Amino acid sequence: MKSRETLIRLKKFQVDEKRRRVAQIEGMIADFQRMSIDLEREIQLEQDRAGIQDPSHFAYPTYAKAAIQRRENLTRSADELRGQLEDAKAILGEAFEELKKVELLDERDQARERAEESAREQADLDSIGLMRSRIAMA
Repeated sequence: MKSRETLIRLKKFQVDEKRRRVAQIEGMIADFQRMSIDLEREIQLEQDRAGIQDPSHFAYPTYAKAAIQRRENLTRSADELRGQLEDAKAILGEAFEELKKVELLDERDQARERAEESAREQADLDSIGLMRSRIAMA
């Protein structure tokens, strides 16, 4: 069963790798959201300083325009990452199912081996008992 143990270790490694990928994507989404909120604050401060709220106004602050563009890019990137996150979660689920299948096969094989060993031991005890009874009759 050495190969089965190796396969289980490999499947566990793959599941861990997929979990790390999911966590990495979730972290990136959270970072993008945090940066977007920070940019929103900066945009609001810049608009308050300039006294102009309309981005189409000719005197609207250039920094605020650039921050709006960066915020939109971050939002778009976060949305793309959400799609990747769903895919990564699906892949993680598949990897976990594969691991469980291999573990169940291993458990079933171990149970069968224990049953066979128990049957062998019982057969040995039965043969010892038969020999003793034959010796006692003789």
